[in-house]
Amino acid sequence: MAAITAALIKQVREETGAGMMDVKKALTEADGDVARAKEIIRTKGIAAAGKREGRKAQEGTIASTVIDSANGQTGYAIELNSETDFVAKTPKFVDFADTVLANAVKANADDIDSVLAAPSAEGTVKEDVEEAAALFGEHVKVGQFAKIEGPKVEIYAHKKSAELPPSIVAMIATDEAGSQVAHEAALQISAMDPKWLTRDDVPADIVETERRVATEKSLAEGKPEKIVPKIVEGRLNAFFKENVLLEQAYVKDPSKTIGDLFKEVGGQALAFARLEVGKAPEADA
Repeated sequence: MAAITAALIKQVREETGAGMMDVKKALTEADGDVARAKEIIRTKGIAAAGKREGRKAQEGTIASTVIDSANGQTGYAIELNSETDFVAKTPKFVDFADTVLANAVKANADDIDSVLAAPSAEGTVKEDVEEAAALFGEHVKVGQFAKIEGPKVEIYAHKKSAELPPSIVAMIATDEAGSQVAHEAALQISAMDPKWLTRDDVPADIVETERRVATEKSLAEGKPEKIVPKIVEGRLNAFFKENVLLEQAYVKDPSKTIGDLFKEVGGQALAFARLEVGKAPEADA
């Protein structure tokens, strides 16, 4: 049998646009004959994944899980994108997302790069995702990834409708006591999309920008200069209440904050993450 070299695979991929695994299989079947391999690819109707890569993949699902770990529990969530919700809601696509997540967990992945590099049954997650374009007939990609750890991790997966897979996943890590209100906090994260856990977590440059905008706005409104600092602080506090989880008003009882919920049970929130389909920073990529 002729050797199936990387150069040979690259040549056929470039000439057909087919995925790596499809090219390998075709070359193996053709005993290394490039022309025959190309015929096999055409005969089987293998989609040209490369031609799809310019298409937007902003639909999809989010797979998530919690596993026991040395320090308590670890929560994982991964977004897998497709072009349409028609594909996203198929059991095969949902199962594929679960497989990608399982491979990421097994590899103890920490970020998108380590997810894509994670070993899979056929090679790597990156190769599997490339091959998925032929399987689903659409551009498929890994979007966002999150991993949090703590004594306890709670996950809430939100569906926009019963027939669609989860489109928002909220995860929160707490101590043991905090786990009593973790579900309520996860619901809050899903609904209100906080950006930071505490005000100390807000980057200094963002605080400074908000302070400057509030100052300029107050002066433009004709407020007396001597009371502008007080108005600015009020507007900064409003910014924190909107964007900081522990300072947000609890949606089920606005008379208390999420921070109050944790105080009532003597617990702590340690970290959180929120993924929403199509909201990755480079969602069009």
